[in-house]
Amino acid sequence: MGIKLKVLLIAVIAATGGLLFGFDTGVISGALPFLKQHWQLDDASLEWVTTTVLIGAVIGALGSGKLSDVLGRKKMIIINAVIFCAGALGCAFAWNITVLMLMRMVIGIAIGITSYVVPMYIAEIAPVRKRGALVTLNQLMITIGILVSYITDYALSDDNNPASWRWMFFAGFIPAIILLVGMFFLPESPRWLISKGRWEEGKRVLQKTEDADLVEQALQDLQKETALAAEQKGELKEILKPWLRPALIITIGIFFFQQFSGVNTIIYYSPIIFQMAGIVSNTGSILPAIIIGAVNVLACFVSILLLDKIGRRKLYMIGISGMVPSLALLGCCFYFKEALGASLPYFAVLSIVCFIIFIAISLAPLGWLLISEVFPLSVRGVGMSIGSLAHWGFNAIIAFTFLKLVNTIGVSATFLSYSLICIAGIVWGYFYIPETKGKSLEDIEQSWRQGRKPREI
Repeated sequence: MGIKLKVLLIAVIAATGGLLFGFDTGVISGALPFLKQHWQLDDASLEWVTTTVLIGAVIGALGSGKLSDVLGRKKMIIINAVIFCAGALGCAFAWNITVLMLMRMVIGIAIGITSYVVPMYIAEIAPVRKRGALVTLNQLMITIGILVSYITDYALSDDNNPASWRWMFFAGFIPAIILLVGMFFLPESPRWLISKGRWEEGKRVLQKTEDADLVEQALQDLQKETALAAEQKGELKEILKPWLRPALIITIGIFFFQQFSGVNTIIYYSPIIFQMAGIVSNTGSILPAIIIGAVNVLACFVSILLLDKIGRRKLYMIGISGMVPSLALLGCCFYFKEALGASLPYFAVLSIVCFIIFIAISLAPLGWLLISEVFPLSVRGVGMSIGSLAHWGFNAIIAFTFLKLVNTIGVSATFLSYSLICIAGIVWGYFYIPETKGKSLEDIEQSWRQGRKPREI
């Protein structure tokens, strides 16, 4: 059974938030060499410029979980689109490094909110049988956003103009406007509407989006869930109860292993990594990043096809098992730097491409997909906010320590350490990654209430 055109259109427009997420995290990659030249920045300053957007994302994730439950998913996405617009203009016209960092932090706040509210909105509006594919569409848009940022960086880069970075940041204004206008034409999440007692509105949306044979069952499940939610007082207190502990461990754990694999060191610093490998030109160092970005998009597209067929658990184990040797190979490339000579950039690209393929079909989409599935409706906003907070907190640590680690223990040892963390991720995943394929959000909640372990779902 195919996806309804209306549902697909809703998901694509909402997932433009994912494209902005990808663009605004990836655009810094090509801008860094020019910022370094334009304002004569050292490595510590480059790390701060990179990390400010992540600090903003932590603030956005931390401060907005309750708002998405109060205002609704749709309004939160609209508010974020406005923030994205303001941030893009602010970065493009920044007159010093301090203003740029402040504007990057503003964009980060929008990214932090978007990173959980968009997959949550899509998960709540998607048909049960196609939820994995539709939520992962958001991850596909993130990878497309990263690729678009690399292509934009390359197209707008000019080694003779250190201010090229301004146009790179300005380009983010265009998708922000598209998201802002498009969201006004989309419906609110049916599950959020029903949670607020707006049954008729919620039922109408559900009838348009869910498979016809599952509408009545979904309404019955939602009726039971809202009755349970009405008895619960205090979302934070509820989310800390023992029956929801597995969902919290999954939420924090999957983002720990996703981020401490070092994936975003490649997203943020790939031109600098390639300069370490021997590419001198600022513009030339962006070109391999475009190849990696294209592979990222293709692999994520494959994951959309596989998630609702192979399932979440198998894809996680396949992906992280492949990430271990890929990172080890990258570390070895830099260890044998002298022996490889001029061929080092090619081996580095090959290793990174292998790593990107494995993470793009597994941990990258699974993080946002699983946290949109494992929490009950009554605490989903807060739960996904905690997940987003974990993602951006771990992300910020990695971004802020990468160049420090490289300067302290070397490039080779840095990537080998990421490989060792992924080995631990294999063991953790065996115990904590559930199989949620084909299960309704309400079924998953019942599994937690019955005391099932994640690998028993």
